Amino acid sequence: MNVKTPQQGMICASVRGRDSGSIYVVCSVEDARTVLVADGVRRKLSCPKRKNVKHLALTPHNLSEYGADLSNGTAGDCAVAYALKQYAAAKNSVGGEQIV
Repeated sequence: MNVKTPQQGMICASVRGRDSGSIYVVCSVEDARTVLVADGVRRKLSCPKRKNVKHLALTPHNLSEYGADLSNGTAGDCAVAYALKQYAAAKNSVGGEQIV
């Protein structure tokens, strides 16, 4: 399922650039074309990466499904990294949906 509009807390994967294949969470939406993404390990919430929406594969999954919520501001880098790790493990164990 392809999602077209990014929202805060949405899980996505990079499909272009040197970081292709990396899983991120959308921290904030700057405008219709760019978003700020972080993964909690290489890209912290305090210094997110600016990414073009065309270079991301957006998923219908939200970070709050995996125990971290960005909307209230209490989630830290460790919580984000752990939630993304759970998402990747769930997708690899099911084997149905491709991450990238």
